[in-house]
Amino acid sequence: MTTLALLLTAGGFGGGWISANHVAAQRVAYTKGPAAPVIHTSAAPAPAAFQAEIERIATGYREPVGIAVSEVAQGWTASNLGGETFPQQSVSKLWVALAVMQAVDQGRLSLDQTVTMGPEDRSVFYQPLASRIRATRPLTITIADLLRHALIESDNSANDKLIQQLGGAGVVTQTIAEKRLRGLAVGGTERDVQTKTAGLEWRPEYGQTWIFKQARAALPDDVRDQALATYLTNPPDGATPEGIVTALGALKRGELLSRASTDFMLDLMTEARTGTLRLRAAVAPGWSLAHKTGTGPDWRGASVGINDVGLLTAPDGRTFAVAVMIRQTSQGAAARHRLMQGVARAVEAYWRDSGPGAVQQQHAMAEAAVQSGL
Repeated sequence: MTTLALLLTAGGFGGGWISANHVAAQRVAYTKGPAAPVIHTSAAPAPAAFQAEIERIATGYREPVGIAVSEVAQGWTASNLGGETFPQQSVSKLWVALAVMQAVDQGRLSLDQTVTMGPEDRSVFYQPLASRIRATRPLTITIADLLRHALIESDNSANDKLIQQLGGAGVVTQTIAEKRLRGLAVGGTERDVQTKTAGLEWRPEYGQTWIFKQARAALPDDVRDQALATYLTNPPDGATPEGIVTALGALKRGELLSRASTDFMLDLMTEARTGTLRLRAAVAPGWSLAHKTGTGPDWRGASVGINDVGLLTAPDGRTFAVAVMIRQTSQGAAARHRLMQGVARAVEAYWRDSGPGAVQQQHAMAEAAVQSGL
């Protein structure tokens, strides 16, 4: 049974609780502590044909797109604009979760620890938890369930509450530095990042999303133009595709967290419900995907921060870390989906042509030739 399967829920995500056996098992595992922070070293170059295919896919989109694909065991990375910074949007929830799981490993937080959420904990945009918050009856929820909401549903209020429990976004930044990960940032809570991107400053009443959208709509266009331009020039939640796949590869190899925490986080990413038409739509039979999407605002006929990143695992266990990131695009959803699905299909095709399947096919062809007397 997976780590995630041991997390029991009652009445949906927010009513979840963890079995006593699971908590005990987690505590035993956590006493071993996480692995030492990884030090990244250069790997062999990516296969030339696969690198060319990634570049071909990127060129076909006709707008700048960041792509990185890393073979987790071997460490090579194929990329297009892989070293450039792109806005992550909700992809940054991964690094908040990483910091939370590090705090669990260190005993500063526990998965079965409960916190309360009141009206002051509302965020902006997608936040299903906010509908369950009442002024006269705060919502009680565990750290584990906050992680479920943040990674599976991409709930902004859950993410912001986790940042608060850590002690602020600076703790996430510190965790990234301690792990020696590069090209990653968080930038703050969702409500702070999103309101500044819109040209506003956070106010508690913006926790009612319709009030936030109303205030945003009342802004002069030039204010929104400047705020968005500032965000795109230096996104506080920016990351490089290569930085993301390096971090995901290290997570998969167990270099960032204890085994129990690694499994727990990857289980949640596997259950992610967002982006069904992005990478997930092209996952071949027998493959699995643990991922996180990001989706930014629309403005003047364009969308910002359209992303999907994750770990694609083949039937033989071979895993590829993948990041597809679009800074700003005027192309429709169908084109974006084709781009991301194309990358996933390219990974599957590479595995099929270079992995055990290809070797088996060659052996079968040789055997057939022997049998036919050729």
